Amino acid sequence: MKRSVLIFAIVFMIFSCGTRKKVVSKKVETKTEIIVDPVETEAVDRIDLPETSPIINTTTQYISVYKDIAMQEMRIYNIPASITLAQAILESGSGKGTLAVKANNHFGIKCHDWKGKKVYHDDDRRQECFRKYKNSNNSFRDHSEFLANRKRYASLFKLRTNDYKAWAKGLRRAGYATDKKYPQKLIGLIERYELYQYDKEVLEKKYKEVKIVAITHTVVKGDTLYSLSRKYNTTVDVIKSNNNLASNDLKIDQILIIKSN
Repeated sequence: MKRSVLIFAIVFMIFSCGTRKKVVSKKVETKTEIIVDPVETEAVDRIDLPETSPIINTTTQYISVYKDIAMQEMRIYNIPASITLAQAILESGSGKGTLAVKANNHFGIKCHDWKGKKVYHDDDRRQECFRKYKNSNNSFRDHSEFLANRKRYASLFKLRTNDYKAWAKGLRRAGYATDKKYPQKLIGLIERYELYQYDKEVLEKKYKEVKIVAITHTVVKGDTLYSLSRKYNTTVDVIKSNNNLASNDLKIDQILIIKSN
């Protein structure tokens, strides 16, 4: 009996001491990769928060805030304050437009050769480049320099600073805006809000009212631009320019401005 127990114990020890495979646990390192979308990064760079601007709810408030700046620019650069204010109102939506809010750009001036900060905004084309300013004052100054330092606007500075109508038409002819009604819009704003008073304030005694001499003609059957140019001793191009006509077509009862200063 003892022998049997001894044999059993020896056999058990042999099997229990057999070859064992070691289980090796391999540590797996996980690596998190952060992917930055370049489009999103660029968008963040474009939309920096602007400097704090005054809260403006109406055009009258806008004029009250910026009239002194416009008059100061007139004293330095001889650009009528009325024109500066009218352009700012029109281009910035009285300070409430996207460019004015995000970029302090009150005149819709595009980048061109600009070296400063920029924003992108849909205009004539999608995502066009516009100048971004630290504050509104810089926008008004850059507007003055933009006009004064470019040859295309040189003819403006030969005009009288009390003649806002001539300036409004001159800006359109020089290519500041593509809108054919741009001069009328500026003139309408100047007269509605009496912006010419700020020109008077700058010029003081030098200011003289510009007498408006306009000759108009109501189109009748048989009228042509050529016949009217002969009748009023002017040219076809002058009549077309005065009325922003894209063609030579006329309509009966159409009122044409033949001559105006």
